[in-house]
Amino acid sequence: MLLPPRISVAKRPAGWSPGGPQPLSEPWPDDCLPRDGEELSFLTGDFRILQLQRGHRWSLDDLLTAWWAVAPLPPTASLRHLDMGCGIGSVLMSVAWALPASRSTGIEAQAVSYGLLQRSLRLNALTDRVTTHHGDLRETQLDDRFDLITGTPPYFDITDGTVSDVAQRGPCRFETRGGIESYCDATARHLAPGGRFVVCETALELQRVYDAAAAANLAVCAQLDIIPRAGKPPLIRLFEMTHLAEATGAPTTVSTLTVRDEALRWTADFAAVRARMGMPV
Repeated sequence: MLLPPRISVAKRPAGWSPGGPQPLSEPWPDDCLPRDGEELSFLTGDFRILQLQRGHRWSLDDLLTAWWAVAPLPPTASLRHLDMGCGIGSVLMSVAWALPASRSTGIEAQAVSYGLLQRSLRLNALTDRVTTHHGDLRETQLDDRFDLITGTPPYFDITDGTVSDVAQRGPCRFETRGGIESYCDATARHLAPGGRFVVCETALELQRVYDAAAAANLAVCAQLDIIPRAGKPPLIRLFEMTHLAEATGAPTTVSTLTVRDEALRWTADFAAVRARMGMPV
């Protein structure tokens, strides 16, 4: 039985505004409103995202991936961005919000996610500068080369557990269409000279990421370990890669970001992430 649709209510300080690009003015077109079993939620700034109430939903991983991708860039940067396996569009649209002068492209294989993405792009008035391709990133070959590529691969091998048959959940969690190796291979084909690849992985797969990068002739130049709470081990890691031929040979820069302190309050570092991505702190 499908749940009734929901539209999330803003939890924002009085008088606060994120600025930045805006979605369509209300009332929204009927095809942009949530249907049974769907929810329209806040994403970045005033952007909203359609997602299933019982399916894959945007998460901290997506927020941090988008933030690290845009962190070294001014908001006025104009570049070509590709998000591989973009799902419902959380990283894709977050980067588009943070870099309104840039153009983004997304590749997504799952029909359910792709359909939600198309409606979210219309709602957020992004169809003029965001292009999408419905296909498998392992097989898709685009004519363009990109200055920035992002990806949030699924974390689990299909032999690690039971793959859910619920819409979206299986392929979003399990490597039914490849893992970090496939993302690195696709990046090597599409990354422009001097470009950057920012990818998120579980903290358990550290060596695998470096091996995948080397096999695709990429080099990891920076690593960011995400600590969910002070005193805990890393939960996920972000990696920044470049073409191997362009690597400086310097040791990989390794740093950490802690999301919450021991009292479960957001740290100053995480508050800065939220501020950059148009969220109240």
